[in-house]
Amino acid sequence: MSRTHRIALLPGDGVGPEVTLAARRVMETAAANLDVELSFDEYAIGWAGVLEMGHPLPEATLQGAHAADAVFLGAVGDPAAEGVDPERRPEAGLLALRAALGLYTNLRPLKVISALADTSPLRRERVEGVDLMIVRELAGGLYYGQPRELTGTGEARAALNTLRYDASEVTRVAEVAFQLAVARRGQLVSIDKANVLETSRLWRQVVDEVALGHPGVEYGHMLVDRAAMELVLRPGQFDVILTENLFGDILSDEAAGVAGSLGLLPSASLGTGTPLFEPVHGSAPDLAGQGLANPTAAILSAAMLMEHALNLPAAARAIEEAVDAIFAAGTRTGDLGGDAGTAVGTEAFTDAVVARLVGSFSSA
Repeated sequence: MSRTHRIALLPGDGVGPEVTLAARRVMETAAANLDVELSFDEYAIGWAGVLEMGHPLPEATLQGAHAADAVFLGAVGDPAAEGVDPERRPEAGLLALRAALGLYTNLRPLKVISALADTSPLRRERVEGVDLMIVRELAGGLYYGQPRELTGTGEARAALNTLRYDASEVTRVAEVAFQLAVARRGQLVSIDKANVLETSRLWRQVVDEVALGHPGVEYGHMLVDRAAMELVLRPGQFDVILTENLFGDILSDEAAGVAGSLGLLPSASLGTGTPLFEPVHGSAPDLAGQGLANPTAAILSAAMLMEHALNLPAAARAIEEAVDAIFAAGTRTGDLGGDAGTAVGTEAFTDAVVARLVGSFSSA
């Protein structure tokens, strides 16, 4: 009998618990039909961690994440956290978790679903067929650089953040990106701001060095401001986009806009410790508890978990195909254009995906 795969669920804040439940149901359905054993343990993070345990990353959560085969996170963030000390903010828990797990590469795919091409604010002919992967460095840059501080009062107030990268940090994420490009269409664009930033000049040097080991990949460099424009004007030109932490955070949300909704994009965070999977969207506190959140990004993040953490590519493909089929059948959540009379909620959408999954396995 195969061993049981342990998954740590971190529902978090806002709509996080709702979309996490959707992802769990889909994973359980796929696993049951493939005769795979999964076990789930739930832990607090973000503002939920502060309320329950006094910290956005409670020690029990960290221990549970280390012990698991994969971590699934819903979302963090709550308006009640405004004005609290930085170390107690919900986002601090997520950043600390990434650091503790040694997660240095974030994968954010954008694959425009044909049935949803008209949902994009861009013309169908501009987005149809878009299939790209953003590879974001996740452990360095402005989000982690020291020193960082906010000092002074009144007009004497000042703030400092440190942007720092060393060559080894760039090398390891660039290697991941080039390997992905080899497995995809063999094209890579590295995004930086080398005309202004010394860190970006180092970034270019190291990417050039890594490229020597992957002669089959066609690659180039692009400034981030131009890349932001090209992602809107000609998104189909991109295959693999490699970039640093801050730029990747911004460009991946722009990519969600190209797709038509933040509720569509999944992500995987990989490194030396337990891999973490989460939808790109935030906690959407205005939707929390109403059952209206689009669970697609969470469900597709579950598919990435099945493939990248558990080595179950058949389960991942089945989940992705079920989502495609549901959209092709005309099912829409409110953020994708469904009106008050036709839009389905989180639970109904998940029900449809689960039913499609069961049907696909039974007919295989």
